[in-house]
Amino acid sequence: MVNQEGKRQVLFGKHAGYAGMIDGLHGLGQRLLALGYNSPFIHMGQAHVYPNLECVHTKLRHVADIIEDQGLPDAFAPMLFTFTGSGNVTQGARAIFDDLPHDNVTVDELPFIAKDRYNERYRRRLLALQVGAQDYVERIDGGPYSREEYREHPERYRSVFATKIAPYTSMLVNGIYWESKYPRLMTAKDLAHIQRQRELKTRMLAIADISCDIGGSLEFMSHASTIDSPFFYVDAVNGLEHKDIEKPGVQINSIDNLPTELPFEASKHFGDSLYPYAKALALGDLKHPVLSRAIICQDGALTKQHKHLEESLASGLRVVNTRRKRVLLAGSGMVSQPLVDYLASSKDTDITIASNDLTEAKRIAYQFPNTVAAHLDVSDSAALDQLIKDSDVVVSLVPAHLHPRLADVAIRRGKHMVTASYISPEMQKLDQAARDAQVSIISEIGLDPGIDHCSAMKIIDEAKERGAKIRSFISWCGGLAAPENSNNQIGYKFSWSPRGVLTAGLNAAQFKANGQMREIPEGKLFENRFSSVPLYPGFAFEGLANRDSLQYADPYGLDLDTMDTMFRGTLRYSGYSEIMDCLLRLGLLSLDPKSHVSAASATEFLRRAIGMSKSSGDLRHFIAHRLALPTNDPLLDRLLLALEEFGMLSTDASPVTAATSLDAMSKILQNSLKLQTGERDLVCLFHEFGIENLDGSYDVQTSSLVAYGDAESGETAMARTVGIPAAIATRLLLEDAVTTRGVIRPTTKEIYEPLLKRLEGKGLVFAEHTKSGVHNSLQRRMKWT
Repeated sequence: MVNQEGKRQVLFGKHAGYAGMIDGLHGLGQRLLALGYNSPFIHMGQAHVYPNLECVHTKLRHVADIIEDQGLPDAFAPMLFTFTGSGNVTQGARAIFDDLPHDNVTVDELPFIAKDRYNERYRRRLLALQVGAQDYVERIDGGPYSREEYREHPERYRSVFATKIAPYTSMLVNGIYWESKYPRLMTAKDLAHIQRQRELKTRMLAIADISCDIGGSLEFMSHASTIDSPFFYVDAVNGLEHKDIEKPGVQINSIDNLPTELPFEASKHFGDSLYPYAKALALGDLKHPVLSRAIICQDGALTKQHKHLEESLASGLRVVNTRRKRVLLAGSGMVSQPLVDYLASSKDTDITIASNDLTEAKRIAYQFPNTVAAHLDVSDSAALDQLIKDSDVVVSLVPAHLHPRLADVAIRRGKHMVTASYISPEMQKLDQAARDAQVSIISEIGLDPGIDHCSAMKIIDEAKERGAKIRSFISWCGGLAAPENSNNQIGYKFSWSPRGVLTAGLNAAQFKANGQMREIPEGKLFENRFSSVPLYPGFAFEGLANRDSLQYADPYGLDLDTMDTMFRGTLRYSGYSEIMDCLLRLGLLSLDPKSHVSAASATEFLRRAIGMSKSSGDLRHFIAHRLALPTNDPLLDRLLLALEEFGMLSTDASPVTAATSLDAMSKILQNSLKLQTGERDLVCLFHEFGIENLDGSYDVQTSSLVAYGDAESGETAMARTVGIPAAIATRLLLEDAVTTRGVIRPTTKEIYEPLLKRLEGKGLVFAEHTKSGVHNSLQRRMKWT
């Protein structure tokens, strides 16, 4: 409702300004205290703690007296409050601020004030700077500012706020209206530039973004905060957003319902403003000048001032669901951060990270908008039910044996679910129940299993569409340390669950190679390793068969009877399996509950696990005897070096407690073989297809992905290639893009096509190559026996 001049008649702008300024002063006081400085602002509470504005002004007069009597912290003087905008919002903010002792200054005075910063006057008075567009934008070509031109052609201008005003500003009070055609007041890059400068560490302490324009004039303002949690912090240098008041970053207050903090005055103002028009409406006075301008449709047609809407209506109305989407992430392990990062980039999604390690969950949650942490106890049925009930999609990154418990609740609550783990028999049993409940449980959606399915199905489906037949399928995948960081006896460092890595080496396996079925019993994988996997000349790979390769023939739509080879394997660097086989034979990888460990040190655990007593003599001779190796065998040298690298021959007295020997080794290796600061990992995925074409010719087609972790940020390639695919699958479920129900894999086009496309947008691109003939294929070059 607007008057004849086009000004809104019923609005809360001033009250938003009042509350935003009060909250801003409160937050500034808390921030300074966290940095180790007492200040007069510590006496300010949030707006909602005061019964009315009269009480606020009384408190402000008290704070004003403290400023004049005791002064401001020397390290932060002069304290400049910069106000943008000139409307009701900024007027309300100034009405609060103006109760404090201050001097009004201009932009031109700022450099001189900075040079005179030690002037005693600045310890007992604040500075207020009111700026308009003429102060913080300039013509790109260097010409003079023109208000009319700026409004008509804003592309001719750029913001200089970050260089001209921000370096002097202690607190920014933002109340401007902004449209995307105008240059931003500040970008994230601008903020990072300021935060990198040591001499500006006391500037840009806080922002009261009363306009609450998400991603607007302040690019880094990512979301609205709440009255309960009013502040968040942006560390633009490291690209982080968090809620830790003591960590680096500008404090941002961006509450979008500020007037509710002043319910008495805001309600009275709104009621008094609305009453004349409500009364006219009740009396049927539709010719009232304000009401007549507010009517959009009358007598079945758009009113004159809204005729411009006809074009939009003619193209059809689109119903948009504005309800926020909710994701529950169960688990906060090594791969969770890229997953949260991907999901949090969508402004419409709220994420709850539930973990038994609440500290770790909070550490991750504080970095992202609309993300909170919660405690997870999978054995607490009531709490688990509530967490899943309040979500739209559940992402389970808990240990694989716990997935069925979460899936059972998700099915009962009608919630979709995502997990990167293999489909266990227990999960498969839930397939029909999920179908009946119209629930999709997308499983095997990490790296391997996961995007290996997606890239394989793309080529298989394309071959079938042109009438070709798949005669051979070989897939190798491995998560390893980058070659330059593979500096230990097994050439391996952990970028995902150590327990998962160790238990995978105990599995049985079966596959088909050159027409022959082969089986490897449990515990014999290392013994039956492939000593050379010639994928790339630059990598010395060996490999292990990966579980039951044959089970994927049906999901992939392949005819096993007509195939020469069906194989899936795990890559390791040469020498890995020899050492791991020794550990297995020594009993260090036992899952027997009788191998329960409670030892004073890793060394004591080693001696107990291998059955060595004080009278057993020399460790080298004892292990050689246990493994039936000559005492001068080079393998024995490597094994002892490995045990030393693991910290199992040291005098360190850190206790080791675990349910089994394998669990004890998991803990030991997690500490001793983790990637160090500045190191990176490597992910290698390689498919080879033998394809018989309609004309009888034979092609060998490969699809491969090699990705490295980021040594600078510490983000691993494993975390990206597991977390991002799981996040994309979650997003597809939130978008209702998946129609297949039950416990499913990403082997259908409705999942793998958009997933591969979105992976490309994150820099994970498969390289595909085709060559004629089978003579130089991996199938021929591999030694299968």
